[in-house]
Amino acid sequence: TVAARLMGGAAMDDAIAAGVTSAADFLRHGGASGFRPVDPLSTVDAVRARGGVVVATGGCFDLLHAGHVRTLRAARSLGDCLVVCLNSDASVRRLKGTDRPVTKEEDRVEVLRALGCVDDVVVFEDDTPERALAALRPDVWVKGGDYTVESLPEADLVRGWGGRTVVVPYHRGRSTTEMLSRRG
Repeated sequence: TVAARLMGGAAMDDAIAAGVTSAADFLRHGGASGFRPVDPLSTVDAVRARGGVVVATGGCFDLLHAGHVRTLRAARSLGDCLVVCLNSDASVRRLKGTDRPVTKEEDRVEVLRALGCVDDVVVFEDDTPERALAALRPDVWVKGGDYTVESLPEADLVRGWGGRTVVVPYHRGRSTTEMLSRRG
């Protein structure tokens, strides 16, 4: 946390305070299984303070695969930090069915945070990311090529504060739903 805050442009005192708070919260909530960021907007604020571009993407990221990683890397290349808006377990169940997610929320968060291209993860409970996006106000909203800008209701929201929506290439055969259906 301290290094991330310093790299994001935070002052040393602020970075250390954030690190101590994160460590205390991490331990208080049972380690990685219960951890939530203290202030998911602090990374975004630090990047903005130095004139950087904030990029966000979103999804379920259940059974993380190469298609996800390629999308995340492409998204990160469009700015100075990448925040992933992650559907909660309850949201995934509503969208994908009662047998999903395969991977629990806290594990999906931990795996995403371990990727070098991801700066932070924000879990949202709704079926769509609009409220999370309204809080983050990214300069760029990225989705995979299985969408079109016109099909994304959040594109208008992002455009409302001067942001833009970008669709990155889809990687055929790289879909959790496809992977699960091939399993039988």
